[in-house]
Amino acid sequence: MAQSAAPATGAPAITPISARAIAPWAVFVGILALVLLYFVGAEQGATALISGEGVHEWVHDGRHLLGFPCH
Repeated sequence: MAQSAAPATGAPAITPISARAIAPWAVFVGILALVLLYFVGAEQGATALISGEGVHEWVHDGRHLLGFPCH
């Protein structure tokens, strides 16, 4: 007979994560995604919050990858 290296006491119980515990993280990730989408998609020209071309140059390739026109 083969012997197992793991003890035969059983697997630990898996407790489900409640929606109340996930909600703050979901809101945080959602806001972070919207800010990132703004900087990649709209931070240029008349809607720019930061003057200069620095942000545009940092997100230029991501802008094209996501299909946003920029020039």
